[in-house]
Amino acid sequence: MKRYRANRLFRAPGAIALFWHVLCAGGLLASPVPLERAALVGEGIAWFLPEGVDEGNLPSLALEALPVEIGPLPDDWSLVPSFSSVDGNFQTILNLPPGTDLYGTGEVTGPLRRNDTVITLWNTDNWGYHRDDGKRLYQSHPWVMGMREDGSSFGVIFDSTWRASLETHDTKIVFTSEGPPFQVLVIDQDSPQAVMESLASLTGHMPLPPPWALGYHQCKYSYFPDQRVREIADEFRERELPCDVIWMDIDYMDGFRIFTFDESRFPDPAGTNGYLHEKGFKSIWMIDPGVKAEPGYSVFDTGTAADVWVRGTEGTEPFIGEVWPGPCVFPDFTIPSARDWWAGLYTDFLATGIDGVWNDMNEPAVFDGPDGTMPVDALHRGGDALPPGPHLRYHNVYGMLMVRASFEGILAARPQKRPFVLSRANFLGGHRYAATWTGDNRAIWEHLKMSVPMSLNLGLSGQPFNGPDIGGFSGGPDPVLYGHWIALGAFYPFSRAHADNHSPGNEPWMFGSDIERVAQTALFRRYRLLPYIYTAMEEASRTGMPVMQPLFFADPSDPHLRDEQEAFLFGEDLLVVPLWAKSPDLPEGNWRVIQLLDGDRERDAYQPVVRIRPGAIVPLGPVVQSTEGYAPDSLTLVVSLDESGRADGTLYEDDGDGFAYREGVFLRSIFEAQTNGDTVTVKLGFRHGALPDSSREVWVRLITDKGVYSASGNPTEGINIPLSQP
Repeated sequence: MKRYRANRLFRAPGAIALFWHVLCAGGLLASPVPLERAALVGEGIAWFLPEGVDEGNLPSLALEALPVEIGPLPDDWSLVPSFSSVDGNFQTILNLPPGTDLYGTGEVTGPLRRNDTVITLWNTDNWGYHRDDGKRLYQSHPWVMGMREDGSSFGVIFDSTWRASLETHDTKIVFTSEGPPFQVLVIDQDSPQAVMESLASLTGHMPLPPPWALGYHQCKYSYFPDQRVREIADEFRERELPCDVIWMDIDYMDGFRIFTFDESRFPDPAGTNGYLHEKGFKSIWMIDPGVKAEPGYSVFDTGTAADVWVRGTEGTEPFIGEVWPGPCVFPDFTIPSARDWWAGLYTDFLATGIDGVWNDMNEPAVFDGPDGTMPVDALHRGGDALPPGPHLRYHNVYGMLMVRASFEGILAARPQKRPFVLSRANFLGGHRYAATWTGDNRAIWEHLKMSVPMSLNLGLSGQPFNGPDIGGFSGGPDPVLYGHWIALGAFYPFSRAHADNHSPGNEPWMFGSDIERVAQTALFRRYRLLPYIYTAMEEASRTGMPVMQPLFFADPSDPHLRDEQEAFLFGEDLLVVPLWAKSPDLPEGNWRVIQLLDGDRERDAYQPVVRIRPGAIVPLGPVVQSTEGYAPDSLTLVVSLDESGRADGTLYEDDGDGFAYREGVFLRSIFEAQTNGDTVTVKLGFRHGALPDSSREVWVRLITDKGVYSASGNPTEGINIPLSQP
């Protein structure tokens, strides 16, 4: 087999790309490009199609479906992009109204407010965020959300997968692609929440995750051999530290060959998974895209027989690049048969009892490749609606296409269970297939604090299920830093600690008994909040609303909240203030402090302060060690009345890790509180869904300025709370 190495000179791989690059060389197209069509494709959603948009950028991979015109663009529509060809690149400029604040832009470092930022959309293995100061990370989201001075909001999708730059200025947004013309969609709504719902209507909705994925996850590069995995599980249970998932990094493999197990380290993976299941844990195992180029290795042999590899720059032989196993070939996920082949590999893999999959290194990372990846003119052959094209076009969606195939393979292997996939690389719309984390951060205060705006902006870019490596991936935190990080980690949508192979590990007991208790308190808080978290996740899967929200969601018209990036909303009803936050700007209103646990154990030097929205009812469950068979036998409703003496809140429930909820087998309960004289009555307003109501004890904790009032009873009949001495 002829080896096409990563340092090959550039050779244009196809007629379309060759024509485009030759025509654009030297700025031959440095001129305005006319607008071919503009129309409404939804309420408050406009579609702009410049001349020249063809299969070079279509079909869209960001959008779930093609836009459907519903009418002409209104005459008063103000957000109209202009198009031009500049220095051989295709560029779009959107002029902004004065005083606009910008957010979104996906996964990059920096502050919450994205004005005056230049980022590169080119998925990159970026250890420690060192390269390009973190303005080029593992994912690309060609998306910006804007907030006007009056609180109304807009968003813009630049629908191109090619390598690009995104500049956000106070007066304009400039998107410059190295590919051909592309369509642009602009959303214009009255609020940022409405913008997020419109974005989800275009790019699709996150699948509802299994409940266990919302628990705490423990990971290290790597836990081996299998006895070490058992020891970690035993430590969590013996120390009464809640945890749902233990992760296996690449050292479980036989010589880093994917879909294999090292016979000395993991001779019985089914037995390992069975042990974890007995202890109430799930397991997640890593799969990378690089396939060791080794005849006799079944994954390589079957992939070669099926002709599924990305081809080199001449387009005739597979591209080969160095990754963990040595010389590797890479599946071409633009080919439908390659996706089917990849999906089929999961059947036997999952038969060992594996619960979830971690797709890593899928930018794709290539150790000896130009800029750490494939050459831009490596060839993807496409199929069905996807045309052949260079890696310059398909690089940013390589990870997205991979996790799509992984998701589909897991679902086919276990059609009765919800797949869980975590991906390092992704693209706008990739939340349809995988959750994500923010990559290889470091154990430093800067990265702890930066995790808040990074997670917020990922949520504002359509990826609700995200979070950083708690404790920092590299470097090893000191006890104080870890204590603050694990305390904050209770409130990330995706809550996982992870450490590299040069660190002692980020297990809670590694930092002494005092910090272990801090970690236990944090995990108790998270597990107490599981009914609320699951309710917020279900809403995210249905509406596109972020779970971790910026404070300006509480009052979009308040300019003081636009820059706040230390405190944040967890769901719409809870406000989280880290103890290290310096004079955060909080929304107006009586956001009362609440305690999630009994006694004073939350009042240490680490746990963030939690406040509840005036007029909210928040459901809490009991503290448990895992979500295995989770069915709370008691429910606590935390109530904080608004100025009118009223409150309401929602609890979503279903039968767990399956799809019966799609057939209406769920229960959405709306609780209401109302003041009548010296009594507050909490009752069930209405219920929707066919899941039978469980008989359980319901407690109410009414939080007031004078103290906390408690009562129990049946909310169907109404629970009365006299406002006497608390």
